[in-house]
Amino acid sequence: GTAAYMSPEQAKGRAADKRSDIWAFGCVLYEMLTGRRPFEGDDVSDTLAFVLTKQPDWGALPKATPVAISRLLRRSLEKDRKRRLSDIADARLELDEAASARGEIDQHVSTTRGVLGVRERIGWVIGLLIAAAIAVAAMLVAARARTPGDAPEMRVDIVTPPTSDPAGFALSPDGRSLVFVGESDGNSRLWLRGLDQGTARALAGTEGAALPFWSPDGRSIGFFAGGSLKRVDISGGMPRPLANAAPGFGGAWSADGVILFASTSSTPILRVPADGGEAVAQTTLDRPRQISHSFPLFLPGGREFLFWARGTNEGQGIHLGSLDAPAITRLTEADGPPFAYLSSPGTADSHEGGWLLYVRQGTLVAQRWDPTRKALSGEPVSIVDSVGTGGSGITMAIIPSAAFSASESGLIAYRAAVTVQTQLTWFDRSGRPVGTFDARDERLQNPELSPNGRQVAASRTVETNSDVFLMDGARRTRRTFDAANERYPVWSPDGGWLAFASERKGVADLYRKRVSGGGDEQLLESPYAKNVDDWSPDGRFLLYNEEDPVTLRDLWVLPLDGDRKPFVFLKTNSQEHRGQFSPPDGRFVAYVSNEPGQHEIFVGPFPASDNQSQISAGGGIQPRWSHDGKELYYIAPDGKLMAATITVKNGAIEAGTPRVLFQTRTPGGALQPYSRPQYDVSSDGRFLINTIVEGTATSPITLLLNWKPNKK
Repeated sequence: GTAAYMSPEQAKGRAADKRSDIWAFGCVLYEMLTGRRPFEGDDVSDTLAFVLTKQPDWGALPKATPVAISRLLRRSLEKDRKRRLSDIADARLELDEAASARGEIDQHVSTTRGVLGVRERIGWVIGLLIAAAIAVAAMLVAARARTPGDAPEMRVDIVTPPTSDPAGFALSPDGRSLVFVGESDGNSRLWLRGLDQGTARALAGTEGAALPFWSPDGRSIGFFAGGSLKRVDISGGMPRPLANAAPGFGGAWSADGVILFASTSSTPILRVPADGGEAVAQTTLDRPRQISHSFPLFLPGGREFLFWARGTNEGQGIHLGSLDAPAITRLTEADGPPFAYLSSPGTADSHEGGWLLYVRQGTLVAQRWDPTRKALSGEPVSIVDSVGTGGSGITMAIIPSAAFSASESGLIAYRAAVTVQTQLTWFDRSGRPVGTFDARDERLQNPELSPNGRQVAASRTVETNSDVFLMDGARRTRRTFDAANERYPVWSPDGGWLAFASERKGVADLYRKRVSGGGDEQLLESPYAKNVDDWSPDGRFLLYNEEDPVTLRDLWVLPLDGDRKPFVFLKTNSQEHRGQFSPPDGRFVAYVSNEPGQHEIFVGPFPASDNQSQISAGGGIQPRWSHDGKELYYIAPDGKLMAATITVKNGAIEAGTPRVLFQTRTPGGALQPYSRPQYDVSSDGRFLINTIVEGTATSPITLLLNWKPNKK
């Protein structure tokens, strides 16, 4: 699995196929027979050059090597893959021919045993190569330091477990390891893979992790999970919480032991010691031009940093800040975070500058950084034409992250853009599909059935802008038209209004609009981002969650008559969100809270918030009520739809033991705790679920080796 086994087409950065495995098989067989590799140089560059230009030393084969075996080796190691063996079955035919050519009857038994021994070894080799040859070979090459001058640019893929966050990965500073978010047994956690290893290992205690980033020495990883910024040492041990972060919008770690991070979608960059402590603001928002600062990145030296500012056209973009001064400077536009910094190839001297990597119009580009002028110079140089995006829960909805990372050694990793096709599909209680609501659409999120069950309101994103749409079968109508994002619609009980969140004034505020048309009416403006959760059955109240930099996510109530003064339903130091009024009278509210240490479903009386009852056990998000209020549904951590019977005795909730209804397959699954529900319940008990169409897969992580801007 090193460069010595890499086929010529891989060495040239071209696509690999099964003939590339044939080449690797030939290399292994040659080594078995001669005791040495067919292509081996002093370093990676020499080895790859030999692969491209030299022939193996055929004279090194044992004199007794059968002609059929020699022919097999030559055909396996043809540099032109059109002339190479096309299938490993052909290799077996050659081996059989070599065995039968011996011919002596009295040697039949020993010959057969010998051939079987060869076959057993070859079977092991084939299994190994098919499973890992391409990925492991590439990773071993990538583990080396930057290769010198004339090494060819190469792209090789690493297949990871499924993930709800395609952008959740990061290369270590030395380029020898990769950490990524992956799913296993219904749980999302961090996985660590040394690029000289063929397998990855899960990091204990990192369930629900998002947006990992490395310490400068490569010994620890920072990440966000459960409403906290945490760190975990890769040598072992459980993660340690460092600061509150709900849900977290990127972090960076300096050599001086300072971590910069963003907590919510409406806060500046915060600063905290790497061992934990009080988080303090490092930047100041330029309101109203800027809504938030997020996704910091330290530049060489560890005192200056870049970050993403979200806001108006004038205030948005990549900015430069310093730990030693409050001033910030706007550098350039970009589609969004994150960013990466590469030293100039061939030098690690920060005074000579380097390259800033970011995404513009879907393309990963690099632009010269001048450390003296503290500015970008020259024109951006294209690296990858189409880079995917990702994020976890509300992070993805508000500030989607580009799926790429880079190491100080010059290695670049990225995921190509992949369209996830979904379809609103009806299911009965057994999980049997019983129809679809509309055509496939990769842009829909968070469906909400109208009170009469004939229409669906949903968020729909086109390019980078999200709006509210109404659907009635195949007919789709846009209902919001502002250039800012509008999301998370909910219906009034009479079906005449839609309430939603809009960022048209910067921070997400609450609005409503008549379904039949007419202008928007602003309902509530405040300094912090808000999202509508539900409308009470009597039409008098809106339930919403608000991000607070101190108390995290809280549940508030907005009266729609009188003075419209909001009041708190639940405000603690934990996360409370995604509230749902109980039908038919709104006497109770179901919601999600991480107070037990993980996200669970609770129910409490309305408007008082005392006497809360925990409904789920073992995790739960996205609660929904049945139309008669006698059942409560939610999504478990493994993506299963759960149901719990609800009874009220003497004014108190009594819940039955939750039971499994069926497995769901929604965007993000149950691994994005802050997401609005991806399903709704009809009056006749069917479930309308935003379901991923079969065949959709996460693209692999591609490693780009030996990228050089002077070749562009």
